[in-house]
Amino acid sequence: MSKPDVIEALYTISQGLNQGLDLRESLHRALIQLSDFLTAAHGVICLLNPLRNEVHIEVSHGIWENVTGERPYKRGDQISSRVIETGQPTVIPRISQDPQFETHAGFHFLETETELSLICVPLIKGRRVIGAMSLFVPYDTPNALEKNKKIISIAAAVMTRQATQLEAIRFETEKRLEQDQKRLQGEKPAINTAIIGSSNKMREVFEMIAQVSDSNATVLIRGESGTGKELVANAVHNNSPRAKYPFIKLNCAAIPTNLIESELFGHEKGAFTGAIKQKPGKFELAHRGSIFLDEIGAIDLSVQVKLLRVLQEKEFERVGGQQPRKIDVRIIAATNKNLEEAVEEGGFRGDLYYRLNVFPIYLPPLRERKTDILLLAEYFLEKYAHENSKEIRRLSTPAIDMLMAYHWPGNVRELENCIERAVLVCNQGVIHSYHLPPTLQTGSQSDTLPMLSLASAANNLEKEMIIDALKNCRGNITDAARMLRTTVRKLGYKLKKLGINYRQYR
Repeated sequence: MSKPDVIEALYTISQGLNQGLDLRESLHRALIQLSDFLTAAHGVICLLNPLRNEVHIEVSHGIWENVTGERPYKRGDQISSRVIETGQPTVIPRISQDPQFETHAGFHFLETETELSLICVPLIKGRRVIGAMSLFVPYDTPNALEKNKKIISIAAAVMTRQATQLEAIRFETEKRLEQDQKRLQGEKPAINTAIIGSSNKMREVFEMIAQVSDSNATVLIRGESGTGKELVANAVHNNSPRAKYPFIKLNCAAIPTNLIESELFGHEKGAFTGAIKQKPGKFELAHRGSIFLDEIGAIDLSVQVKLLRVLQEKEFERVGGQQPRKIDVRIIAATNKNLEEAVEEGGFRGDLYYRLNVFPIYLPPLRERKTDILLLAEYFLEKYAHENSKEIRRLSTPAIDMLMAYHWPGNVRELENCIERAVLVCNQGVIHSYHLPPTLQTGSQSDTLPMLSLASAANNLEKEMIIDALKNCRGNITDAARMLRTTVRKLGYKLKKLGINYRQYR
């Protein structure tokens, strides 16, 4: 290779690093250009993570293409790690005759017809080594390898600025995440719960769960239908000393009035028509554990008397039985009714209400914790996309706006059903506003979405689709036009009409 060739190659690499691409992409492009110039089969750039004392593959070309940024390996274990530690370049003339190459970057090398040499040089910022760059070049004479080592070292010096910025970004990100984690650990109670939420109201719920779980106090969970009262009951039981014992659940509203007593307390053989054998009740099954009585406000007054006895005396009798039975059960009740009004109207016993209301937990409706909507929507999107084997990555901005504007009378359960439906009807990689149910699209129930003309709605939809295409194609108009199944000329017209600057997405 002639001297002008080297200068031209290094100039091209330096120009590529300053084209305004994101840091990782520009570094990756420079690595490919250097590999092409030296006819290198494979290349990799590793950076040192000072927080974890680990070396990470940052960008790669060739054999490591599918594992970039995913596989850390400890400092000092591999060739690149040793170069980072010593700050000195390493050359292995014939990798087929050296056992070290098999562990380079933690991967076994693929067999090739051409004999390869490994050249690994450090990336140095000031007096500090921040990483290393390795290239597998065709085997040549010692003089040629030495010349290649110098070229790679010069290229590494040119590429160090981008590598330093990447290292700084990763360092600051991990440092911030570590600080946030420590802060959250100090603020959020250490409880095991499947409840999703980070709003202030949900943090209060988490704190109350943590406070009551270790006790045997009766818990009354209040909240509208669909807010997740059963999840709170699960969390109270699972974080209590009773977690290794049974957790029995019963929806009182789903059991007919004439059967609810038998379900709760069991019955003796022959106690009533159809009682052909003895049957233990839910309280017996929950002995030493917990029982969750959902929709407690639906229990008949005659059964409320027996339930009060269980709370006060810790004993009951089966239907048709005469022998009192002692039990050790924690009661967790839930209701969406206003029990205070029910007590005043005579539909619920006041003494039972006060026995149940030892430790009330109020679960706020979704409209009162708007900051949790996107968090829940993304969780349900991932869940149902996986269940239905669909590659749906995200929600579009208009869809998010629509979810945030809706008042969610059905709370979390309605949101979950809404996202499940959107996943089923979506055949793209993004859920758009038109995939959401009609009640959200029209805003007829919430009165939060403005009425649009047909032309405005069409323009909004076109703009949304074009922006998504430009994001996916990194601002490449030709690729975006192909994705949208239109021509570059028509797309250019639409960009000008809708005021979209494609350069913003590069």
